[in-house]
Amino acid sequence: MNSDEKQAHTCSVCGNESMGQGERKSHHDEKTIKELTTRMNRIEGQVRGIKGMIERHVYCDDILNQISSAQSALDGAARLLLEKHMKSCVKERLQGGEDQVVDEVLKTIFRMIR
Repeated sequence: MNSDEKQAHTCSVCGNESMGQGERKSHHDEKTIKELTTRMNRIEGQVRGIKGMIERHVYCDDILNQISSAQSALDGAARLLLEKHMKSCVKERLQGGEDQVVDEVLKTIFRMIR
């Protein structure tokens, strides 16, 4: 598709314009972005802490417990993002007649539950 064939899409949620599939953007409000960023910062700190535990030769079971905690935190962030995605991006695309979004979301969910 050349630049003349691209259609601009305006999000009804945030009002942002995007050009085609290559430049898709989320429609999340600042509160959601802040919450997700805060969670990611906390998880990043957890992962750095786990790395430090490994370097200090901390007992394996203690490290495994921290890894499990970090995985749970990532799962929580993914669930929040999936919820927001379904309530904004997916809903909007379905209302616009883009039924293929269902297949996209199903692939994502199946990847998440492996």
